[in-house]
Amino acid sequence: MTPMAKQHGAATPARNWSGAELAGPALRTFFRIAEAWKLSADEARRLLGDPPRSTYFLWKRTGEGQLSRDTLERISYVLGIYKALQILLPQKEAADAWVRRPNTAPLFGGKPALARMLSGNVADLYVVRQYLDAQRGGWN
Repeated sequence: MTPMAKQHGAATPARNWSGAELAGPALRTFFRIAEAWKLSADEARRLLGDPPRSTYFLWKRTGEGQLSRDTLERISYVLGIYKALQILLPQKEAADAWVRRPNTAPLFGGKPALARMLSGNVADLYVVRQYLDAQRGGWN
């Protein structure tokens, strides 16, 4: 930060977190969401990008691990979906059940959002996140 910026009270630049620093908190949060959504191990693995079963269960047991950029991106979308649902459906039970309920929105074709999320494509996680963000009127 320049001396001029300090003098005028400019904010400190955002910290660039490394994947290693984010892995533990990301995994622990993901597994709490997976529990709230009542995901099976296979469903949770699919959302994470299909890591080997042994890796998945190590992550679940320890809450730590080395994550690829793809896995971190997937977890980020799941966190965003979870947050949007908590805002749109303030009753926790309704928010957590939403992913499994059939959905008449054209995007889902009468199937639950979880079916789309489990396609294996990170883009489908993005689409569900984008849909929910649009429903609540923005990205905040």
